[in-house]
Amino acid sequence: MTAFPPAARIRRAALVGAVCAGLAAASSGCGEDPDAGTNGVGKLSAEKIENRAQQAVDGADAVRLSGTVISKGRTYKLDMRLKGDGGTGVVTSKDVTFQLLRVGEQLFLKADAAFWSHDSDDEAKPSPSDSTAADKLDDKYVKVPEGDPAYKQLRGFTEMNILLDGLLGLHGKLEKGDRSKVGGTRTIQVTADKGAGGKLEVSLQGAPFPLRMERAGGAGVVELADWNEEFALSAPGKDETVDYGRQLPTGD
Repeated sequence: MTAFPPAARIRRAALVGAVCAGLAAASSGCGEDPDAGTNGVGKLSAEKIENRAQQAVDGADAVRLSGTVISKGRTYKLDMRLKGDGGTGVVTSKDVTFQLLRVGEQLFLKADAAFWSHDSDDEAKPSPSDSTAADKLDDKYVKVPEGDPAYKQLRGFTEMNILLDGLLGLHGKLEKGDRSKVGGTRTIQVTADKGAGGKLEVSLQGAPFPLRMERAGGAGVVELADWNEEFALSAPGKDETVDYGRQLPTGD
């Protein structure tokens, strides 16, 4: 064995250190641990990562969900804050946008006059009475009766557990993907059916919450943030609300 003089050993150690530093971003060699400073789920199998993420979701009290969802051929853009007893946010579908607010069982919808006079199945211009009715509802909260056909569909956008269950499912054989970042937070990806069954980004920092979901079949991409961050929900005042009734109000 060749004995290196002290100066040579120092130079050799410095060279090895420089090589390791240069390769750290590309490999886990030279003693670099890719899971250092994380919650450790990156070391688990894809199945266990998904399970830990689901457990985190099941125990969550609140979340912000935003992105695009494609369902039954229709595209929805969502920006919703959700918790167990309600939710609030904005939904856009085709060329119409509306706000939803649910406080317990009470569901409110707010939109401009163009929303109320719009009918995707009828290209005819609204009649004067329709325009008058729409003007009365412009930028007002409309309380949607529980018996109204639209109530269940609209409420679905504000149901935290139902919405998450429907959006976060992976379909097919699971595999662990690359490490990445979502909004500055380190993540580990879990893919299903080589990505065709969905791709889920799970946080490597703090609780292993899902932070980004690419839905199977190109059915949209959503991001999830502000997990467990509390926010206030309260019903709008009477001066901000118009009764929906069975039909839209008509002019006096």
